[in-house]
Amino acid sequence: MAVQFPSQIVVIGVGNIILSDDGVGVHAARLLLVDPRIPARIRILDGGTMGPELVSYASDASHVLLLDAMNFGAPPGTIEHVNGRELLAAKRGSSVHQLAVADLISALFLVAAPTQEIALFGVQPANVDWGTTLSPPVQAALSPLVDAAVVQLQMWHKSLTVHRHEELASLTLETSPRCASLTSRENVGPEGDR
Repeated sequence: MAVQFPSQIVVIGVGNIILSDDGVGVHAARLLLVDPRIPARIRILDGGTMGPELVSYASDASHVLLLDAMNFGAPPGTIEHVNGRELLAAKRGSSVHQLAVADLISALFLVAAPTQEIALFGVQPANVDWGTTLSPPVQAALSPLVDAAVVQLQMWHKSLTVHRHEELASLTLETSPRCASLTSRENVGPEGDR
């Protein structure tokens, strides 16, 4: 039986795919689902327009990567990397669905471990009107967004793997008296206990 480990890294693509560029996070998450460069045991979610409802999927993770359209006043298609605390403290940019992402990040800071790392890769939208296709500058940014996410995920995965190996190396085998007596009985021959 294979041992199942909970995912320590969660990726959430956020956005509304029928509002043109607003769906860039969801499009990126869908590409990551089939990307062979993604390390094992990383959970990738299509968060759509949900906000705080996503907390239960990410609260136990050590690392959370959000992908979203983000209005930070740059030219359309520009990709910005912001950590969760910076985003909440500085109001550096606004998600197109500001409250949903801000509420999600706030909720994660309340319920998750204080060491949880949250990062957001945002793409400056050009168009958030009704439509199911991305604008040309945001479509051009999609592949670099996926590449940036892959680099971030590989870095997190490597740091977790190194940490896990260090933890395993530091473990020592302890034998309780009861375990010692069970072990000695297994070695008893046909004459029985002596």
